[in-house]
Amino acid sequence: MTFQDQLLQGIPNKLPSLKTYDASANHAPKRKDILSSSEKELALRNALRYFNPKHHATLLPEFREELETYGRIYMYRFRPDYDMYARPIDAYPCNSKQAAAIMLMIQNNLDPAVAQHPHELITYGGNGGVFSNWAQYILTMQYLAQMNDNQTLVMYSGHPMGVFPSHKDAPRVVVTNGMMIPNYSQPDDWEKFNALGVTQYGQMTAGSYMYIGPQGIVHGTTITVLNAFRKIKKSPKGGIFVTSGLGGMSGAQPKAGNISGCITICAEVNPKAVHTRHSQGWVDQVITDIPTLITRVSQAKANEETVSIAYQGNIVEVWEALDTHNIHVDIGSDQTSLHNPWAGGYYPMGMSFEEANTCMADDPVRFRESIQSTLVRHAAAINAHTAKGTYFFDYGNAFLLECSRAGADIFAENGIDFKYPSYVQDIMGPMCFDYGFGPFRWVCASGKPEDLAKTDQIACQVLENLAKNAPSEIQQQMQDNIQWIKGAQENKLVVGSQARILYADAEGRMKIAQAFNDAIAQNEIGYVILGRDHHDVSGTDSPYRETSNIYDGSRFTADMAIHNVIGDSFRGATWVSIHNGGGVGWGEVINGGFGMVLDGSNDTERRLQSMLFWDVNNGIARRSWARNEGAVFAIKRAMELEPDLKVTLPNSVEDNLFRNT
Repeated sequence: MTFQDQLLQGIPNKLPSLKTYDASANHAPKRKDILSSSEKELALRNALRYFNPKHHATLLPEFREELETYGRIYMYRFRPDYDMYARPIDAYPCNSKQAAAIMLMIQNNLDPAVAQHPHELITYGGNGGVFSNWAQYILTMQYLAQMNDNQTLVMYSGHPMGVFPSHKDAPRVVVTNGMMIPNYSQPDDWEKFNALGVTQYGQMTAGSYMYIGPQGIVHGTTITVLNAFRKIKKSPKGGIFVTSGLGGMSGAQPKAGNISGCITICAEVNPKAVHTRHSQGWVDQVITDIPTLITRVSQAKANEETVSIAYQGNIVEVWEALDTHNIHVDIGSDQTSLHNPWAGGYYPMGMSFEEANTCMADDPVRFRESIQSTLVRHAAAINAHTAKGTYFFDYGNAFLLECSRAGADIFAENGIDFKYPSYVQDIMGPMCFDYGFGPFRWVCASGKPEDLAKTDQIACQVLENLAKNAPSEIQQQMQDNIQWIKGAQENKLVVGSQARILYADAEGRMKIAQAFNDAIAQNEIGYVILGRDHHDVSGTDSPYRETSNIYDGSRFTADMAIHNVIGDSFRGATWVSIHNGGGVGWGEVINGGFGMVLDGSNDTERRLQSMLFWDVNNGIARRSWARNEGAVFAIKRAMELEPDLKVTLPNSVEDNLFRNT
């Protein structure tokens, strides 16, 4: 049976052979045993409803064993035999090229070269799932292969609810993930309801089919690292950047350090994650013991090298050893998956990787205590370095939040704020998001590297033309992105699909997209799929990351993300998504995202102009109302460029009015 036939077949009438557990794959840790006996029966009933009753007697004991062994029902038997990767768009059977593009993106998210736990359908972050089980994947791909441009597929936290009649300007797919009643958004709620098979944690771009490997965050990380060094008024050359995490998005850190020109030390406890990033060229060197690390870092500092080092071990060891040996760290952060601290997102001191994986499932109370004591020690080590002048920033992964819950010394003198800012508060918010600059990304659906090279050239030319007349307030952002795109090919950022990312404002995104669409119409390149990270100007309400530099009290509201996805859906997005949870955790953030297929048509030109304008300016309007100076400047400029835009502006209040009362 061909690849195309398998997609069209859907859930097979004849059961495929039972698959052996592939120990060579990087598997998700065993999940907490949280269901009661009656709930386990419900989970099994929920799983079996995907299959003809004639198979239930065979599948029931198999699914029961998976639930008992792994804490979830993944349906490993139904994992496809074909290789999982993003094929050229023409390889997919379809009645809608838009649907074919979505199939391409789904397979990219599950590519073993891209996904963190591919057999468990998890793309990154330890629990960021595309689907909860393989039946959902199979059925979704069948729907996409069969649907047309007058239908919309509705995705219900990984479950394909069905294809509904709509129209050509409607989204082809509408995705929701983890949209819980607010009182049921605690970490154990995710464990329970995910085990029942009724919801999932889509992270950001995992469950919305828009992940492009670690490149997706490397540009933002590069901007952050460069501006962190600018903030301390030091050249990256010979400077030391210490951080942790090499899985999924966090794997971008050593590459960003190399691009920035500093020495990067990135700790990771999972040997498979270390091997993956090293083999892909995202980190230069692997070291497994502290004495060798200290010697190598001292040498690199003396020679002012640009080098990235993966330390296979716990990050706390690194911070403490650098302190003991009095090696100055210039900038530091953390990018472990602390949104998911009790299920593999962060590992404790005093246990091997294997011991910790066993402990988190079999003795969750002890595991939690070990994590929290490690966080206290982690924070203390960082405090020792900042006392010597290290600039530390929270990278929006809930590090400081979880440290505070563990009782660590991370509060400022007022006892309310954290003593360290988030990178959004200090860097990305005021320098980028407030001015409308955020992660604009695209994928060449042909799968051809030459198409990607052509789009790089087009994007660079557009940015250079815009920079000629850009106001001084955004010249730094423009020049950083021009430099970035010129070096994109050289830095070998592609993992999986032929994708690229850069930071652009609404005008830049619209003009780049228009230039791509024109090139497609002239047969210079194939179809292009547009998207972005949810980590952007307006797609996400997250009080400890994306909206942490909003100070009018509204950073805990989620209106903007909801407005964003509603507006994108009727302005022309090919697919839209809204999620509970992201890089800072379940219940801590609401994320909205989109995808858009460019096909060279006039219809697409109309949609891209309408949707991209809204997708950015929605957020700038909200940020300007919060009195963020950069956003006030940006929204005034947007109103000058578009006379039909009328935004309510804030009036400033003199400080001395409050001093005199």
